[in-house]
Amino acid sequence: MTTLFLLICATSIVFFLVFLLKCSFPARTSVRPKYSPVLRTVHKLSEAQAIDSVCGRRLFVHLEEQMADFLGTHGRHVAMLLIGIALVPLVLHAQTPSVNSADEQASAGSDQQIPPAVAKQLAAMQKRIEQLEQELKSRTPEMAPYSTKATAPIHELNDQMAPAPAVAAESALSQQTAPAPSNEKPAPFSFADFTWLTGNPRIKEVPFDTKFFTPEIRVDVDYTHSFNHPSDDTISGSSEVFRANEFQLTQLGVGGDFHWDNVQARLMTQFGMYSQTQPRNDASPARGQWNLDGAYQYLAEAWGGYHIDKLDGINVQAGIFMSYIGLYSFYNFDNWSYQPSYVSSNTPWFFNGMRVQIFPNEHLKIEPWLINGWQSYGRFNHRPGVGGQILWRPNGSISIVGNQYLLGADTCSTWCGNPVTYSGRIRYHTDDSIQVKYYDHPDNTLDKMAFTFTGDMGCEHGGGVSCTGDSAKGPKQSFVGYMVYNRFWFHKDLYAVTFGGGQINNPGRYLVLLPPINGATAISGTPYFTENPGDPFKAWDASATFDYMPSQYVTFRWEYNHRHANVPYFSGPGGVTPPGGNTGAPGSLVPGWAPDLVPTENRVTGALLVMF
Repeated sequence: MTTLFLLICATSIVFFLVFLLKCSFPARTSVRPKYSPVLRTVHKLSEAQAIDSVCGRRLFVHLEEQMADFLGTHGRHVAMLLIGIALVPLVLHAQTPSVNSADEQASAGSDQQIPPAVAKQLAAMQKRIEQLEQELKSRTPEMAPYSTKATAPIHELNDQMAPAPAVAAESALSQQTAPAPSNEKPAPFSFADFTWLTGNPRIKEVPFDTKFFTPEIRVDVDYTHSFNHPSDDTISGSSEVFRANEFQLTQLGVGGDFHWDNVQARLMTQFGMYSQTQPRNDASPARGQWNLDGAYQYLAEAWGGYHIDKLDGINVQAGIFMSYIGLYSFYNFDNWSYQPSYVSSNTPWFFNGMRVQIFPNEHLKIEPWLINGWQSYGRFNHRPGVGGQILWRPNGSISIVGNQYLLGADTCSTWCGNPVTYSGRIRYHTDDSIQVKYYDHPDNTLDKMAFTFTGDMGCEHGGGVSCTGDSAKGPKQSFVGYMVYNRFWFHKDLYAVTFGGGQINNPGRYLVLLPPINGATAISGTPYFTENPGDPFKAWDASATFDYMPSQYVTFRWEYNHRHANVPYFSGPGGVTPPGGNTGAPGSLVPGWAPDLVPTENRVTGALLVMF
């Protein structure tokens, strides 16, 4: 059998040599079905050209074409050869001697010699391989070890996201010549899989990555049916859903992460509804010139930074970045539900300023902020805001995050027609969340369960309001709220169901989203829904969400929402737009007309969410 095996090996080598010989001659002209006659010619390349084109990539393309022609001509002989090679292991296995005679067989086999012609060909091939490897090493520049802490997708380290595995883009040959990676500490939060968290994308494999740029594309399209049937198709009181009974592009995000030599940058656009609805909730552009809301209208994130290799990493970054106050991500693909409760929907999605991210170890992040204000492109008054985040993940099943904000003068005063005393009103806020994965059995039909709880408290004092209660300093201006969600995953995370909701109490309405009555914005306000000190606002909501996730890059979502407030707040059948369209200045009083606001809203949303 050993002789038969060697004969087949020799035949294989002869076949390979014949193939190479055939490939060195011009190809025959052949007529193939559905194609015009094509004359293919193999142009021989020099060894230097082959190596310069990633070790002969162009040559291999020509060889592949010639192989197709060769196999088409000699396919029967090739098939017989391959069948013979495949049967050899089976015959050898059937005739394998017992353990007692194994040594005798090995001794007999060792006496047989490889045919001289085969040995000569093998020696020549081995010598040529060694020569090519030496030439490749002399031409390939030395490459620095790839640092996951400095060059992994940066936003995944920055916010609440665990870093995705680095995707190697080099060929096998370049990997052979690259230096061995240094013994670095693990990247922060890389010790476990945190894709189950709300606020985190669930992508486990980055589709495309380079050492300089990691692209990212997000698409969010929804269709919402409101049971209030507003005549103008306008939905009020949400930072995620804005129109009824229409397909709407909530966001088209194009951008990604840049990373090179410890320098970082991130860009993400917000084309679609977000480009209109986010700027209108910020009153800071009313102060001064240059139309800040127009300058930043299409930017969800835009910042640059530098990574310092100390502790487990330190990032110094400045620009527009996500806040994660209220636990949920600004991007609906990352969240367990489409419409979050009020403590998330009514708190900041972004900041404009500077942050320093300090990772003492792989379980902890400490992040101080110096920012222009509370979800604002500019300052409202004479001072910036100060805050920070502490994120702790002791293991793969628990995540605890605390966000604190203080000393911000975030009430638009004379610029928005308010008394000058409003500039002395100071805001404080605490937002704290815990997420727990309490069940994880991947092989079961119900394979995972987790819950979240978020609690918020805050207040304002000065400028005619008080934190502690109605007093000589003014009426109570505070915020108290919570939300809780529980999610169930099924069939290896192909399906998921989420139930949740929450409540808020916000006297003074300083964090209530202003209904867009007659085009009202945060700058204009509206007489139809005031936000004066002492104005009451209490609300609660509940939701049920079903997700179908056939790929880690797409989610089909269906959701039911019930929302209620103690005052008329949501768009009713009559809508919030005057009969002839917006009339006069934004938010102004229209004689003889009033918006149709109701205290309750029920709606169903279907969404297609994509992220690469």
